[in-house]
Amino acid sequence: MIKENRKKYLLNLIEEEDFVKVSDIAKQLDITKMTVRRDLNELEEKGFLIRKYGGAVKSEAITNIFTFDKRLKEMEDEKDAICRKAADFIEKNDTIFIDCGTTLYKICKYIKDKKGLRVITNSLPVVSELINHKNIHLTLIGGKIIHERKSVYGSMALKNLNEYHIHKSFISANGLTIENGLSSYDEQEGEITQKIIEKSSVNYLLCDSSKIGKNSYYIFSPITSIQNIITDDKVDKKIIKKLKKLKIKIITTNLKK
Repeated sequence: MIKENRKKYLLNLIEEEDFVKVSDIAKQLDITKMTVRRDLNELEEKGFLIRKYGGAVKSEAITNIFTFDKRLKEMEDEKDAICRKAADFIEKNDTIFIDCGTTLYKICKYIKDKKGLRVITNSLPVVSELINHKNIHLTLIGGKIIHERKSVYGSMALKNLNEYHIHKSFISANGLTIENGLSSYDEQEGEITQKIIEKSSVNYLLCDSSKIGKNSYYIFSPITSIQNIITDDKVDKKIIKKLKKLKIKIITTNLKK
């Protein structure tokens, strides 16, 4: 395959997968890893992708990581419906964790009147939304604040999480597949979410259908680590069938209702 055709192939592949591995591309195209790295480096110089260890992610991944306010407006109706449904599973006196992310943030407006609720979070927007509601016991875990993502991450945050037992966690992911499980654009974000899963009795993954059936850069947890997925009604029925076989409950919303 000539060089320009290889580059077109790489761009199409990374558009579909979000993250591509050098070793996988070399096998698929029957070329050396050095050739793949050279092609990826040239595409990075033109701004088409971002090089990561062992491969590359599409350049818009950086936007997804660092612009909370912009992502808040993406699939806004779907996110709102997902959070409205999720709030139905939160009961009086629960201790819950609300993960960072634009989908999770929207759950706040549906839980403000719940009594005796304990909310633990690493999300600054969640704290801002709930801080004036005295019926909610609010805890922000300690750690390094990443201003662009408006969240708390790092080793201190992971250590802090060990101190809590969580009844129900509400988490997010940038990608989810049967084969690889949950994945994220960012290692720190994935590590925090994995720790939340470990510390929770029950967890709910909140994500719109665009995340399901795709892999992102950093794989952090197997699919069997979650018990519930709340999403919109556009998920491929074949994927839903496979998830149900794994004893994962699928809860879907419908904007028409």
